[in-house]
Amino acid sequence: MKYVIVLCDGMADEPMEELGGKTPLETAATPNMDRLAPLSEIGMVRTVPEGMSPGSDTANLSVIGYNPREYYTGRSPLEALSIGVDMEQTDVSFRCNIVTLTEEQERYEDRVIVDHSSGEISTEDAAVLVEALKEGLKREGYEFYAGTSYRHLLIWKNGRVVELTPPHDILTRRIGDYLPQDQVLREMMEKSYEILSVHPLNLERKRKGLNPANSAWFWGAGTRPMLRSFEEKNGKKGVMISAVDLLKGIAVGASMHNISVEGANGGLNTNYAGKAKAAADALIQDGYDFAYIHIEAPDEMGHQGNLANKILSIEKIDHDIIGPAAGMLEDAGEDFRMLVLPDHPTPIRVRTHTSDPVPYMLYDSRKAEHTADAYNEAEASETGIREDEGYTLIDHLFEKR
Repeated sequence: MKYVIVLCDGMADEPMEELGGKTPLETAATPNMDRLAPLSEIGMVRTVPEGMSPGSDTANLSVIGYNPREYYTGRSPLEALSIGVDMEQTDVSFRCNIVTLTEEQERYEDRVIVDHSSGEISTEDAAVLVEALKEGLKREGYEFYAGTSYRHLLIWKNGRVVELTPPHDILTRRIGDYLPQDQVLREMMEKSYEILSVHPLNLERKRKGLNPANSAWFWGAGTRPMLRSFEEKNGKKGVMISAVDLLKGIAVGASMHNISVEGANGGLNTNYAGKAKAAADALIQDGYDFAYIHIEAPDEMGHQGNLANKILSIEKIDHDIIGPAAGMLEDAGEDFRMLVLPDHPTPIRVRTHTSDPVPYMLYDSRKAEHTADAYNEAEASETGIREDEGYTLIDHLFEKR
């Protein structure tokens, strides 16, 4: 038996008037999900424990089977694992976004954050800017590391965890009320604007009509994580397929194998088909039992408030990942169970994450010969996963309960 999770980051949303009361998922053309759904268990699950922040960190830990209350130590430390930073127990890691702030205001605190991703800046361009930050913000006990696209890392040696605001939570707002209370961190952010706003690369971006990546923004502080081995915990040999450092870091912490797919970039135009093929190859040819396919695009489109592209991203997942992955496993004669779900909602209306329960679809290829009515009658007792136990959903996938 093979097992697949297709994690559609931020796909869940709210009914929208402009969609006739439907959600983007209900509106999207999804013939492959439509084919599997009548033979699937359909339910709702709460992936974010009550009282915890609805980040992709807590939510994905939950989906992959790690209780966030037990294992979560902050978002950035998971990304540090992906980048290859060997944190000490006394280190504190911070996510360092390269963001776009308005430029007409005189004082830094009066500026407004307009883009948490600087137009989904390329990893190559961002690496140039991070080098400028390394040089211009050089300070004993603080070290910058380049990551992917707009997502980077700051390590504070012998530091302390401080409460900071994610930039995607305050889009279009004046930043003064959300700056760090820690004086050093605040000074570094202010100086980062002085460095980046006049950087030649950003001047060129502005000439091209692109958002300038003109400030660092620190958030997601935490200490070194300690995850139990996924294989030891579940008895399954697993792979992670994602372009996002957070997910790669979870895989490193859980001793799973990361597969890098050429052209996978965490954006709308990622290599969807390449991810599906990588998962199928790992399961069919390479002897893995479990593949976790993570797609960031619906979340990014939710943050941008781009309804058309959020719908398009869902359609691409259906057409280029769910259909082909299921088809390749079927053609190989493999029995498989496929779980499709978001980690959390990222509604267009609010342009950030919420803690609401999310829908899931659990398909079992062995049930394909049954009619929809027979399947739903047989499985009715297994629907409706308890909302406060999202991290146990993977046990359901593996038929442990």
